[in-house]
Amino acid sequence: MQLRYSFRLYPNGPQRSALARAFGCARVVYNDALRAREAARADGDAFPRTGDLSKLLITEAKLTEERAWLSEVSAVVLQQSLRDLDSAYRNFFDGLKGKRPRMGAPRFKSKRDNRQAVRFTANARWKITTGGNLSLPKIGDVRVKWSRSLPSVPSTVTVVKDSAGRYFASFVVEAEPEALPETQSVVGIDLGLSHFAILSDGTKIDSPRFLRRAEKRLKKSQRDLSRKAKGSGNRAKARIKVARAHARVADARREFHHQLSTKLIRENQAVAVEDLAVKGLARTRLAKSVHDAGWSSFVAMLEYKAAKSGRTFHRIGRFEPTSQVCSVCGVKDGPKPLNVRTWTCEACGAVLDRDINAAINVAKAAGLAVSACGAQVRPGLVPAQRSETGTHRDGHTTVAGTPAL
Repeated sequence: MQLRYSFRLYPNGPQRSALARAFGCARVVYNDALRAREAARADGDAFPRTGDLSKLLITEAKLTEERAWLSEVSAVVLQQSLRDLDSAYRNFFDGLKGKRPRMGAPRFKSKRDNRQAVRFTANARWKITTGGNLSLPKIGDVRVKWSRSLPSVPSTVTVVKDSAGRYFASFVVEAEPEALPETQSVVGIDLGLSHFAILSDGTKIDSPRFLRRAEKRLKKSQRDLSRKAKGSGNRAKARIKVARAHARVADARREFHHQLSTKLIRENQAVAVEDLAVKGLARTRLAKSVHDAGWSSFVAMLEYKAAKSGRTFHRIGRFEPTSQVCSVCGVKDGPKPLNVRTWTCEACGAVLDRDINAAINVAKAAGLAVSACGAQVRPGLVPAQRSETGTHRDGHTTVAGTPAL
């Protein structure tokens, strides 16, 4: 299986300038190729092939006065830009054919995009030096902060600059699954907003709400940005400040997802989650809270970590009535409004916690053997006997079976 490892880069001044040239040259070649293909489509001609575009937009363009600066960067970076355009078109057409989720047509890139990236393959002869630096052609040895070791030798490296001005090296490596010791525990997970995750054993994990907690600081940064004159140096500094504030929120959320997903995969042999309609929920009044939770990225982490660790991952359908079925007797008694957090089963009398009941039903729908033993499920109240209620002839009254004083 393929895994992606990202590490922070710390280029110096000349290296940042060289990376900026690489970003710009790759962007120009990408836009030129996109323009050529769109022009061919408008004229009714066949799409130019990648080899023809490489010869025209790279090899021959370097000999012209207008594009002579393309020779200042590695040719591999420019060729990879053309391959990225091919992938963008392929994904677009596959979406139209129903082979993958739909996505937009390729668009022109801008130097003001939030993300700038260039890719170096093995042909570029990049390497990791003995001192732990990343040696890139026509850029130099860039300092890397290694947080862990790579499981195998990577074939490509992608250098990324995000909106906060941070640089990262992204490696794609082949990794063999490493099975963890088997365990008998299985778990169903119900994702929510008041609690981020509710487990079928009754555990409730609070939602950190990173965006909500940082809103005050983000609002101040946004206000400062709006007061700066467009095109000024102070506005550029304020924009970086806003981007870094958002990056801190995203990093904290990602760290929380990694820690929780790793814990669940290590402790359980099988994990089941519900396939939520995140796009639909993001169009409601709960949009900010839905985006703050980040359910999709968390579920994606569970899925790939389960495959890596030899665990079983289940994703049940979003139309499974997990909140309508009693996890004790299996009777379905219809939908309930969101303000109903506990309910009593009319068939067996069990008092059920809505979220824990849903988590148990998620596990059962995936075929996992779970029970309601550890959950907040209790038998309903038993009505008092007729002899214990009402007013007795001797004047002593009882309330719910307890003699009155």
